[in-house]
Amino acid sequence: MASSSPSAELQRSADDAAARGALGEALALLDRAAAIEPGSFDLHLKRAALHRAARNPAAALDAVGAALAVSPLDFMALMLRAGLKEQLGQDDAGEAYAQALAQKPASIANPQLAAAVQRGEEVRDRWIAARDARLVAAMAAAEAQADGEEAARIARFRSNALRRTRVWHAEPTHFHFPGLVEREFHDRSLFPWLAELEAATDVVQAEFEAVAAAERAELVPYIQYPDGAPLAQWKALNHNRDWTAIHLWQYGRRIEANARHCPRTMALIAGFPQPRIGGCSPNAMFSLLAPGTSIPPHHGVANTRLVCHLPLIVPDGCRFRVGAETRPWKRGEAWVFDDTIEHEATNPSDALRVILIIDVWHPGLSAAEQAAVTALLEAESGVVAQGL
Repeated sequence: MASSSPSAELQRSADDAAARGALGEALALLDRAAAIEPGSFDLHLKRAALHRAARNPAAALDAVGAALAVSPLDFMALMLRAGLKEQLGQDDAGEAYAQALAQKPASIANPQLAAAVQRGEEVRDRWIAARDARLVAAMAAAEAQADGEEAARIARFRSNALRRTRVWHAEPTHFHFPGLVEREFHDRSLFPWLAELEAATDVVQAEFEAVAAAERAELVPYIQYPDGAPLAQWKALNHNRDWTAIHLWQYGRRIEANARHCPRTMALIAGFPQPRIGGCSPNAMFSLLAPGTSIPPHHGVANTRLVCHLPLIVPDGCRFRVGAETRPWKRGEAWVFDDTIEHEATNPSDALRVILIIDVWHPGLSAAEQAAVTALLEAESGVVAQGL
């Protein structure tokens, strides 16, 4: 029978000593074992636990530090370190809890650990609130000079620094043009025509009501993928009339059955910077979301276009998230967003939600770049039509 290693022998002896209550002897034996086997995570964690039992939190903190040097992202070790820092009254205990909680598993069955996590969240939140107050005070003079859009970005900068929000990026499913500004909701100042669109809200809604009531209008499910397509996120809404569309333009084709009922809307959007790409765009539609329906998180096809919403019928509670920012729709208040950043929508009410949706060029593209995008997407128009 093979003999055990010197380190294992020392650890067994330490376990025996600890069982007798001889914590000092057990720790001395574990220190000798650690000298033999300095890369053992479990050994250092055992040393930390015994030091804590011996009411020596400073030594326990050193031991858990040695364990984390071996496995820096271990949740239990990080939680132990944070708890010891809190016990020692160290200023960075809140930060230590934040680091630990970033590694928290999806579910925690152990009630004692769940209570420790709740305690850690409270300490972390107080630490973040104190940092927030300090940063608000430090930034007050600069922030006072900002306009509305600038103030929103400054607040998001602070929120990102505090890890209350994270950085989101454009992740188009098919076509990514490099170097374009990534922003969940783009500045209104880049789209001076938004005011004209908003001023026409009553007209656009009246034409929506006319086309919705017309006998030969085309009202179709928004999601229409072939059975078996690898798009699980749309399973619940595929061919489902809970999310329907009345298309005015679809993949660059005028939908005459609908467009003929909306002459003023069609004339209005003709003046906006919509891409004109054969088989791809322009796109314009009335989007109808049924009561109690949610659109799951998803990404658009190409970051070369942005999407504009003009809300027409908005029951209470309807909201829209792009990346880290969630906004309620408000009738007549349009916005432009990047649909290649993860976004989702929900209508929790008991009434229909209706918005006008159009696509527009990303303002960061030059004329030459727009021409290149047009050439590529027209060559790939079949792919685009499947992905939009």
